[in-house]
Amino acid sequence: MSYFKTAILLAGLTGLFMGVGYLIGGATGATIALVIAAATNIFAYWNSDRMVLSMYGAHEVDQRTAPDLFNLVAELAGRAGLPMPRVFLMDEPQPNAFATGRNPQNAAVAVTTGLVQSVSREELAGVIAHELAHIKNHDTLLMTITATIAGAVSMLAQFGMFFGGNRDNGPGIIGSIAMMILAPLGAMLVQMAISRTREYAADDLGARICGQPMWLASALAKIANAAHVVPNVEAERNPATAHMFIINPLSGQGMDNLFTTHPSTENRIAALQQLAAELGAQGGTFSNARANYPGRGPWGRTSTSRGPWG
Repeated sequence: MSYFKTAILLAGLTGLFMGVGYLIGGATGATIALVIAAATNIFAYWNSDRMVLSMYGAHEVDQRTAPDLFNLVAELAGRAGLPMPRVFLMDEPQPNAFATGRNPQNAAVAVTTGLVQSVSREELAGVIAHELAHIKNHDTLLMTITATIAGAVSMLAQFGMFFGGNRDNGPGIIGSIAMMILAPLGAMLVQMAISRTREYAADDLGARICGQPMWLASALAKIANAAHVVPNVEAERNPATAHMFIINPLSGQGMDNLFTTHPSTENRIAALQQLAAELGAQGGTFSNARANYPGRGPWGRTSTSRGPWG
């Protein structure tokens, strides 16, 4: 169902993009819009991962420089049936993480130093499994495409202002103003809806990969709490990348609504609780996770539940 909903939303976003092009220049405008979309998506396909990793100052680590983290990613990737992704660390105090890459063969998982230092090994496993689920579901490419089309819609809407006074070839001044406001807003809403849909799917698959839904639930509660008090300066400078992170790095969200890039943490935890009950997992509780932040050092707190590491 989530794939069907995502397909419908993506089709709607593409239709909006073509519609703006048509309003500006008729059939020719729609064709030009299609060419622009193709060019920007080709560029994003090959370069988006390097751009975002560079933006956040992420540096690659390996078994020599970060053996615990690297081995954890390797074991979970094996459980997920994925090639080993590249592993990156961001020197950022806010605990958070994201995945990027055009396909599973060219993927990367990036985590912040704040995440490694503030969660248990089990919680970190839940977060990494969630990011690997995005890779396995090809969400990293999907979100790049949606972000690119949404940006192109905004660009075309602004460009349409040049045709506002031409009643023969353009939408008119009133139509141009409305298009400049409503088209980017509509694109943003669709982009956010796609992002929320994919987060739920990644939570579900990620919990199955690590084998303990409550590990991820505990991590989500802890990260969401930190987002309220620990600013992510780079994310504030580049809010268009907020949808990539496991938790919105800009602010905590209290409810699902049209203007959030992520589902509410409470709803995600509730879904993971239900999954844990279905799987018969005994992953412990997370009720004290908010109070425990920032917690002890890397993997200083262990869980009594059993998983891939016994």
